[in-house]
Amino acid sequence: MTPATLRHHVANISVTALLLAALSASATAQERNFKAASVKTPDGLTISAQDWGNPNGPEILFIHGFSQSSLSWIKQVTSDLAKEFHMVTYDLRGHGNSDKPFEPERYKDSKVWGDEVQAVMDATGLKRPVLVGWSYGGRVMADYLKTHGTAKLAGLNYVDAGQKADPSFFGPNLKNLPPMASDDLATNIAATRAFLRDCFSKQPSQDEFEMMLSFNMMVPPKVRLGLSNRPLEVDDLLKSLKLPVLVTHGSEDKNSNLIAAEYTAKMIPGAKLSVYQGIGHSPFFEDAPRFNAELAAFVRSAQKGN
Repeated sequence: MTPATLRHHVANISVTALLLAALSASATAQERNFKAASVKTPDGLTISAQDWGNPNGPEILFIHGFSQSSLSWIKQVTSDLAKEFHMVTYDLRGHGNSDKPFEPERYKDSKVWGDEVQAVMDATGLKRPVLVGWSYGGRVMADYLKTHGTAKLAGLNYVDAGQKADPSFFGPNLKNLPPMASDDLATNIAATRAFLRDCFSKQPSQDEFEMMLSFNMMVPPKVRLGLSNRPLEVDDLLKSLKLPVLVTHGSEDKNSNLIAAEYTAKMIPGAKLSVYQGIGHSPFFEDAPRFNAELAAFVRSAQKGN
């Protein structure tokens, strides 16, 4: 191959690579088509939210778990659900692209969490959404119910989200929480990796795991510490609920034992329990097709009943 031919060949390769990169970026942009929303909470924080799907469809607000992010719901917001439903995700305070104050009092009061949810609803135009709370997100839903009641909600979906601080409900993976709040970086990373692995029975791909580990590590140790040891005594609240409620839980959950979901479903009048056999703490990710189908049916029914 002559030098001139070689230069021409390399140029063709470069153009092809650039074209493929552009196409890939375009596909990613289409796949993650959302409207960003910057939300101000009553206590002065800026919360990063994302508005997805059909703006005129039935409404769903997704609330992620401890140390996670809005990206946790990627298999919902980029699925066929987007054709029918108006979906909103956001990063909890201390997480993702939201503000991360270090003062522990910014995380202890139920009112600030409940007000944060309402602020996201107001900023994104949600009138009567179904709240979907995963893990710690279920605690945030309890905060909302305590401070704002049920008047602006169509239904609740508790996803592997225990509603009682009973040690018998806790799984073995929670042993990783204290070292996840360590200021020693190596200790923190090791604990976060172990915790994240045990959030799944069916493991994510390497690329997916790396993405998740990245957004987990965006949560500072002081924030993780601030999130811990909040009381959760909501039996009377659960018994009084008159909303449609779906309780979703993986049978192999290592964070929250199945008995926690059974307890929640028993406490709430008319609640439906959906158990995912062979699935861990993340049924929306491990079995997204089933989760999305059940969520769609639940939201349609809940909206119809309101």
